[in-house]
Amino acid sequence: MYIGVDCGTQSTKVVVVDTEDAAILGEASRPHQLIEGDNGRREQHPSEWLEAFRGAFSDAVARAGIDTRAIRAIGVSGQQHGLVALDASGEPVYPAKLWCDTETADHNAALVERLGGEAGCLDKLGLVLQTGYTASKVAWLRDTHPGAYRSIDSILLPHDYLNFWLTGERVAEAGDASGTGYFDTLTRHWRDDVFAEIAPELDADRVLPRLIESHEPAGVVRPALARELGLADDVLVSSGGGDNMLGAIGTGNIAPGLVTLSLGTSGTVCAYSNEPVRAESAMVANFCASHGGWLPLICTMNVTSATTRVRELFGLDLAAFGERIASAPIGADGITILPFFNGERVPTLPHASASFLGLTSVNTTQANLCRAVVESATFGMRYGLELLGGLAKDASQIRLIGGGAKSPIWRQMVADITGTQVICPEITDAAALGAALQAAWCHCQATTSLEAVCARLVHLDERSLAEPEPTRVEAYHDVYARYRQALADGYAIPA
Repeated sequence: MYIGVDCGTQSTKVVVVDTEDAAILGEASRPHQLIEGDNGRREQHPSEWLEAFRGAFSDAVARAGIDTRAIRAIGVSGQQHGLVALDASGEPVYPAKLWCDTETADHNAALVERLGGEAGCLDKLGLVLQTGYTASKVAWLRDTHPGAYRSIDSILLPHDYLNFWLTGERVAEAGDASGTGYFDTLTRHWRDDVFAEIAPELDADRVLPRLIESHEPAGVVRPALARELGLADDVLVSSGGGDNMLGAIGTGNIAPGLVTLSLGTSGTVCAYSNEPVRAESAMVANFCASHGGWLPLICTMNVTSATTRVRELFGLDLAAFGERIASAPIGADGITILPFFNGERVPTLPHASASFLGLTSVNTTQANLCRAVVESATFGMRYGLELLGGLAKDASQIRLIGGGAKSPIWRQMVADITGTQVICPEITDAAALGAALQAAWCHCQATTSLEAVCARLVHLDERSLAEPEPTRVEAYHDVYARYRQALADGYAIPA
């Protein structure tokens, strides 16, 4: 038995996987609270992640009906980029600043300039710093909370922090480390010189976690915690990784030729590469994968977070929301939404706000607004696919995950907007599954490969298959062009 954990923005999910019978025996989740501010602040208390882990773990193993002493290893996936700064006693010096926090945009711009602009970032890091990355959060904490900053003894990412809580070890792996902004994604090493530009008073060798390979264990579960959870004494904790990297494993996207697209709180598009990618666009992140190789990725910040906002504005449940979308025509009778409620990363508009365009007394209906926000969130994903170039253009299939993937009408919309076959894994919360698969690989690497583990456990849901329909594909060309024109006209940029 193997445990997969995904600590996301909205909740922590836990799955129990039986690799012998190739089955998911139990799963559960517990929610988190999000601290938000008008200035782009998005934070959480790490203690909530621990409480959610305990509750979801207890519920999942109860539903699985297993003896917890049969569990052999645990893998942890976490929301990327979050800053978890700890003092010498292992306690957070400040709430965790999250990937979707845009309060640090000015600090990010200043760091990019100090590193030599986009060219300097690419040379030192293999990617260009973005506002969501960890680097600008450290710089922000230094400037705004100097007392907390001076207390820092170690700097971890969310999944690193859960591994630390589980094992007492402060380690990191290349996939999640790629999104810090002080890690060289080409050579897979910390860049101490870049970190010194961000936090000159801190010793990188002391405060940054030790790097391990993706197949290496982070450690074993601490004895006291093992007793609390009912585990055996020697339960391994795998290296884990960022949610995008573990989501790729959970969809079987571990070799070239596939695209994983996530319709979650945020949206991500990634494709595996055997070699590092020097993309034409600075918005493509040359991240490492959490199983070796690279996982070039783009991230948009407003997907189900945007669609949920409109859905709840009208007081609709998911079924009624789907009915409204289905009843409206392609293009929502001329309405375009730039759904940048949280600012945006792709395109690079950290200070952006949402815009509703083309409204008239005739077309302003619930149905059209519901359809327009889903279409526009999906256009952002197509925008990202185009930035990936040949890696995405040559893909034969998009594997769709995240909460939005459960909607048949949204799946078909993705197929029609991208012109590509779409299918979901049976487990659409793929990051937690990927974490469990990585844990099994870590535990059994002497006798099996990750490819074999994925082949056994990653099953596609043929009922979810959506083929692009030519007339709808053609219709969306014009609607997408309207969306791109709205971007070009600067409607999302605040005055």
